[in-house]
Amino acid sequence: MLRLVEMAPFGRATLVIGREGLIAERTVGGLIEQARSERPSATLTQAEAGTLTLGSLAEMTGGSLLANDSIVVVSDIADLPPELQPAVVSLVSDPGPDLAFILTHPGGVKGKALLDAVKKAGIEVIECADVKQWELPQFVVAEARRAGVRLDIDTATALVDAVGNDLRGLAAGVSQLIADNPDRITTGTISRYFGGRADVTSFAVADEVMAGRTSPALEKLRWALATGVSPVLVTSALASSLRGLGKYIDASEARMRDVELAKAVGVPPWKLKDLARLSRDWQSASIARALQATATADAAIKGAASDPGFALEQLVLTVSRLRGRRPAA
Repeated sequence: MLRLVEMAPFGRATLVIGREGLIAERTVGGLIEQARSERPSATLTQAEAGTLTLGSLAEMTGGSLLANDSIVVVSDIADLPPELQPAVVSLVSDPGPDLAFILTHPGGVKGKALLDAVKKAGIEVIECADVKQWELPQFVVAEARRAGVRLDIDTATALVDAVGNDLRGLAAGVSQLIADNPDRITTGTISRYFGGRADVTSFAVADEVMAGRTSPALEKLRWALATGVSPVLVTSALASSLRGLGKYIDASEARMRDVELAKAVGVPPWKLKDLARLSRDWQSASIARALQATATADAAIKGAASDPGFALEQLVLTVSRLRGRRPAA
């Protein structure tokens, strides 16, 4: 996932753009390692852009008495004070032969003028693409491969279901599993390690609702809320599941191949079997009503109601009733 610059890191500036913190940090780490392999005595200085002053920026980038070679990392230049922007653009244009200058930006429109200026000044740009939800199992497989361990896609999917969508959490989960089970990791291993956590994820609640298992859905919802899962994550997970199923129902009528259908729906091919099974008990009109109910509950938990837990329980009951029937006009 990481693409480093091919040219020598010193005497140039590099911009790492990406919202996913873990991928961006690893990219920066790779650039630092690349620079240190070229000049092991180089000093490393890192700072948040929002904390810099003209004096501190000059001190960071001006080398030192003991080591002229410097690696300087300035994070999140979207927050760079306006008075420092000309100095940063000047450094990008001419960092000098002894400076490896690395900047990061989280993406988006904030700080766009500065982004455009440093790009025009000739900075090397590395785009860190977001990891889409359907790519998470492949991310887990790749994490295991980095550590020299093979992991099949079903086991990786089980870890995603247990831990959730946070890349840091997934990476930590893989590390923990490999440390304790270096020879073989199975879905059973994941159940033993993360079973309790899987029971309280927002997507676990959504899965029970979509499958029509109302009582288990309510139990997992109460457990999730009791263990600190944010109510808004539950409505978000249910809305995502409903939209995905709606896309599948619409797209499946076009008689596409599985690969094309998966791309149209926005899920990995292995997920189509689950959607096909769910589609037997859902109709487009019911999904539309369920999405409306989810939007209402989402507004309630964001302040329109005094009891988010009650609003979510009512949502579970409402969506469960819509499954398997055509709502009246």
